[in-house]
Amino acid sequence: MTDIPTLRFRPNKSPARVMFGFPWIYSDDVVLDRRTKKIPAGTFMKVQTNDKQDLGLIAFNGESKITGRVMDLNVDTVIDTAWIVSKLRVAAELRDQLYDAPFYRLIHAEADGLPGVIIDRFGDAFVVQPNAAWAEKMMPEITDALEQIFSPKIILKNAAGRARALEGLDLENVFIKGSSDKPIPVLMNGATYMADITGGQKTGLFFDQRENHAFVSKLAKGGAMLDVFSHVGGFSLAALAGGAVSALAIDSSQPALNLAIAGAEASGFSNSFSTRKSDAFDAMSELAEEGETYQVVVCDPPAFAPSKPTLDRGLRAYEKAAKMAAKLVKPGGYLVLCSCSHAADMAKFRKSSLVGMGKAGRKGQIIHTGAAGVDHPVHPHLAESSYLKSIFLRLD
Repeated sequence: MTDIPTLRFRPNKSPARVMFGFPWIYSDDVVLDRRTKKIPAGTFMKVQTNDKQDLGLIAFNGESKITGRVMDLNVDTVIDTAWIVSKLRVAAELRDQLYDAPFYRLIHAEADGLPGVIIDRFGDAFVVQPNAAWAEKMMPEITDALEQIFSPKIILKNAAGRARALEGLDLENVFIKGSSDKPIPVLMNGATYMADITGGQKTGLFFDQRENHAFVSKLAKGGAMLDVFSHVGGFSLAALAGGAVSALAIDSSQPALNLAIAGAEASGFSNSFSTRKSDAFDAMSELAEEGETYQVVVCDPPAFAPSKPTLDRGLRAYEKAAKMAAKLVKPGGYLVLCSCSHAADMAKFRKSSLVGMGKAGRKGQIIHTGAAGVDHPVHPHLAESSYLKSIFLRLD
């Protein structure tokens, strides 16, 4: 591949972090002249040190802050269907060893060697998020690779999300193969969840909370639980499967609650499951006024701090959520607080959560901390791939 374009680091920028495994090259790291910026997004290029030493093969996007995504450290690598197949096989081997049913995140972007690509598997249906320009261009090859290994009935290109907008990509969902107009039943932790892959949030289900759902199911046994920001009932259905006597799911989205209700019916939990459509903070305030308390209260909001400029405001929101949720926990019960904000690391999130708990007049002990499931591996040099945090507290 000696004829491919070359990108070089600026003289005052060190390539050391790329040499040691960091998978991104930023626009201010490299020389971007007028000619280079005209190279089409998604083009594969060599990247070199300023003195022309090869560093690796990258996918280029001159319009993105992430100008280069490292594809391979060997500049002679050919990125084709066979290369993608090799990545999918390695990823599938890990998931199939860990899970007894084909419902999981198959590809977690850079951490699985396919930069900017998310693939969630729902049995014979695969939802692909090509969140980088190179992956958008190579959707035919990604599709062919999935066909070779899995022979799926459904392949959906999911174009929703902030990441694609940052790459200058469209936001149109397209069925590449097959179609689906009904929720897909997903079996996890003894419950049946309903995944709406076309109209639901993200790819239709949050696989990343699976292990945290399982931990809550143990804490809720024999008691009542409250699932705030419930989405399709992730925590509440797992709690009922684990022996909770009742569960109340609160969410502002009626379509999400409808899926939770359908999941409860499919799981046989209808008599012990209820929902409330409401703003989460309003609902917690109302429940406190009603004098309600629960053995387990879970607060799993959307990202309050999705970026550094929103961090302070987001941390205040996490503190408020912890304060209000703590008031609803019975003495000796459990408070579970979650954050999916990239910008708020565990230390900052924990501090805000504990301040909120204290302002509620509650004391307790941290009994467990959780992260995303093992089908969401962490790239060792990319903090953004470790985004989910959860704190499990037992309150006095």
